[in-house]
Amino acid sequence: MSERKSFLLRVDRELLDAVQRWAGDDLRSLNGQIEFLLRRALSQSGRRRQIPGPAGDVSSDAANDVPSAANTESQDERPFGVDATGEP
Repeated sequence: MSERKSFLLRVDRELLDAVQRWAGDDLRSLNGQIEFLLRRALSQSGRRRQIPGPAGDVSSDAANDVPSAANTESQDERPFGVDATGEP
């Protein structure tokens, strides 16, 4: 299993709350959601190269980074603070 490092992250309260809600929707911990988002961003930008996942598995593509069934519309296409139902 890969070594896990801890670090302090200062984040705007509204951003943190939004990520926490998203994590809850996807049944992930806040930490797991942040790791998921970082891995996906690295994959989409072409910077991900054999980065071990949480269970130590190694993947070089985004095949495992599938959004939950509840999120069929891309979060990036919705205005900030609006959920899949269109409600703020």
